[in-house]
Amino acid sequence: MAETPLTVQAFLHQAQAQGVARLDAMLLLGEAVQQSRTWLIAHSEYALTPIETQQAMHWLHQRALGVPLAYLLGRREFHGLMLKVTPAVLDPRPDTETLVDWALEVWPDAEPTGGPSSPSRPLRVLDLGTGSGAIALALKAAHPLAQVHACDASPAALEVAQNNATSLGLPLTFHTGHWWGAVHGLRFDLAVANPPYIREDDPHLPALVHEPASALVAGQQGLADLWSIIEAAPSHLEAGAWLLLEHGHDQASAVAQALVEAGFVDIAHRHDLSGHTRCTGGRLPR
Repeated sequence: MAETPLTVQAFLHQAQAQGVARLDAMLLLGEAVQQSRTWLIAHSEYALTPIETQQAMHWLHQRALGVPLAYLLGRREFHGLMLKVTPAVLDPRPDTETLVDWALEVWPDAEPTGGPSSPSRPLRVLDLGTGSGAIALALKAAHPLAQVHACDASPAALEVAQNNATSLGLPLTFHTGHWWGAVHGLRFDLAVANPPYIREDDPHLPALVHEPASALVAGQQGLADLWSIIEAAPSHLEAGAWLLLEHGHDQASAVAQALVEAGFVDIAHRHDLSGHTRCTGGRLPR
């Protein structure tokens, strides 16, 4: 006897039984059958073909195991841009858009001005540890004339970022290397970073096993990379330049103290979508 074809409604029931959110299931199924969510809702009795069933069920099983939706679909929207995403990079979080919004907020204050006889030059911006290029590309999209640089220690991550820049038509200057070491000899007016900040013993790490640990975990209670970036920042920033950092929900005080000790002023914070203090930054005196 032939197997009963899997319908849209039956697939969604299976997703619910496996603990997969309905929205995620709809997006995966829509990708498998190349239809919109609206279409799926209107065609709940549509019977999937064997190929569609195989693909949809494979993705559903992977999602139930915790594989990020962005890795399965191969893309993620971030700050209005559709980015290619692979397991070589972090799945960009909506909370990180807070960092982009803050950078755009301080942008006018970071703009260099020329002297009495010299015109102002384009703003030089650096995204430290760019991953998929999400932050750098969002900033470039908002200010196409800015000179936006992006660095990462992972060649595989930089390949993803470069592909995104090409696809979106947003040219960036890329550098391979670890933090400021990748841009030796250059100075910037604004720098942003979403570095690893999760403690090595954090109980949430098992849920993140599918993402690159090197982009998530840092020593010294999750603060090692944040401290490294802050300590070396003054040697790579112009007077008056801003440094904005994403960090863990309980790390704001430690990051602020490190910024003060490195000579930064106007220390401030921004909250994520859940109300946690997620970003801390400051600027160098003019």
